Amino acid sequence: MRFDIGCPCCGALSRRNVLRASLATAVAAGVGTRTFAQAAAPAAVDRKAVPAIDVHAHYFPRSFLELMASDGGRLNYGAEITEAGFILKSPTGSVAQPKKFIDLDLRLADMDAQGIAVQALSLTAPMIYWADADLSHRLATAWNDAAIAAHRAHPDRFVVLATLPLLAPDRAVDELNRVSRIPGVRGIYVGTNIDNRDLDDPLFAPVLARIAELELPIFLHPLQTVGGRRMQSYYLSNLIGNPVDTAIAACHLIFGGVLDRHPNLQVTLPHAGGVLPILIGRIDRGWRVRPEARHLARAPGSYLRQFTYDTIAHSKPILQFVISQVGADRVMIGSDYCFDMGYERPVAVVDELDVGADERQLILGGTAAKILKI
Repeated sequence: MRFDIGCPCCGALSRRNVLRASLATAVAAGVGTRTFAQAAAPAAVDRKAVPAIDVHAHYFPRSFLELMASDGGRLNYGAEITEAGFILKSPTGSVAQPKKFIDLDLRLADMDAQGIAVQALSLTAPMIYWADADLSHRLATAWNDAAIAAHRAHPDRFVVLATLPLLAPDRAVDELNRVSRIPGVRGIYVGTNIDNRDLDDPLFAPVLARIAELELPIFLHPLQTVGGRRMQSYYLSNLIGNPVDTAIAACHLIFGGVLDRHPNLQVTLPHAGGVLPILIGRIDRGWRVRPEARHLARAPGSYLRQFTYDTIAHSKPILQFVISQVGADRVMIGSDYCFDMGYERPVAVVDELDVGADERQLILGGTAAKILKI
């Protein structure tokens, strides 16, 4: 959330073409925007082989909020813990959030009701990039230590996607080195931009190089999304801004050479890749005909499978389309816990997909277990 959050030679049809045809048929029938029926009972699925793992679940620990409250005021940021939850404060206003963001017992009860075995805990907007180097580092340490404590208390239920003070690269590498040695830390959480600096900015090169060297996956989340005043109405900064900003970040990683320099770097795109899978044909066209994009040795579309994606599309045909483009083995459960723009029944979303049993197991947790070393 922005904080304002078959084989061609014999003529047989491949599974990809079947899925594409299904999507086209659905759109022609007027159901192209059909959402998942999350109130429906989940289909009977054998989940003994793999636990359901949620890779997009947010956490605000008390110690982190207390530090925001005590030290964020001079920068017009803060937090207030209340009986019902907490209030986040920024120059653009205040947002109240529920207690389940803080309380692990409430969170575990929700996970049990959802059928989620493991959550990968992450911070979200306003993140920590608004702070100066010292405070940003202390905020990162406070959040990471609290999330690690949650893992230690419930090692079978939580893993940690650590946060870093990325605008201070030396401090970010120091914190990265520290947390990478601690059990439970299985990845790094990064904004789609860092205080409006894109991820191919040379400032972040040493941090990304160290993340790649440590073989830690990166999980992105939209932040400071594009659009300015035109996006301030109707919650468009989230509804449109988030999926657009995800695509912008992915394109900077592609065109900026980050994925070429670090071919084994694992990056997960939120919100089912945003608009990237839908626009990849246009982006490939630009690579073929525009000098600004032609420096890449291969088409941008060839990088799609270097990313992984969560399931938060809010449309079954669109998520089926994403799977048809990147493969079920590149898609993982996400809930956006516990925001209203997420899924209340993330496992039910997977149950409703038109995929085979093996593919369903990969989406439920097989791929996430591999990436997060669970």
